[in-house]
Amino acid sequence: MTTASAETTADLEPSADLKGRAPGRPRSAKADEAIMSAVIDLLSEGQAGSALSMEAVAARAGVGKATIYRRWPNKEAMLIDAVRTMKGPPVRPPGESVRGDLIALASANRGKRMEAYGKVTACLLPDLLRDEELRAAFAAVMEPRRNLTREVLRRGIANGELRADLDVELSLLMLTAPIMVQNWLNWNPNVPHEGFAEVLVDAFLRGAAA
Repeated sequence: MTTASAETTADLEPSADLKGRAPGRPRSAKADEAIMSAVIDLLSEGQAGSALSMEAVAARAGVGKATIYRRWPNKEAMLIDAVRTMKGPPVRPPGESVRGDLIALASANRGKRMEAYGKVTACLLPDLLRDEELRAAFAAVMEPRRNLTREVLRRGIANGELRADLDVELSLLMLTAPIMVQNWLNWNPNVPHEGFAEVLVDAFLRGAAA
């Protein structure tokens, strides 16, 4: 990803007359973008989250380390913001049918862009397994997306498209886990890439439809 040019020395360190003044210098959107791009680039290149250093991020982004610490108190907070940035806002489905909505949600998590971001998440897995607070923060980023799928499933139960006894949480896991492992690892290369979302949803609906 393209990173922004380095901030000036004056922007990296507050001058004496600004120290202690509220609210302080406004954050630079350009620096924010450069730092997030640097984190995502380093992780997508195979850098483990635990091995990622603030110095490496600062060097890749073309900013000073102080610029990073003014935005995030620690590396973990920066990593979670990077996940939030790369995921982008959740895609709300059209709401016309359960099948159409589930395909729209599944498709939003496929494609070359999401495959690249899947590699980033895979690099963070050891840290997520080891650090309970980081795992909770990651789950909080993912929860709005999970809620969209829950809404579709609950609406399908209410309007009779889906079975009344459907387990919403288990169904959510059944729909999302295959996408994750295929994006990260291409776990089963015998499953075609094209039309994957449609095939997955239709297989789910064969057991879930009313």
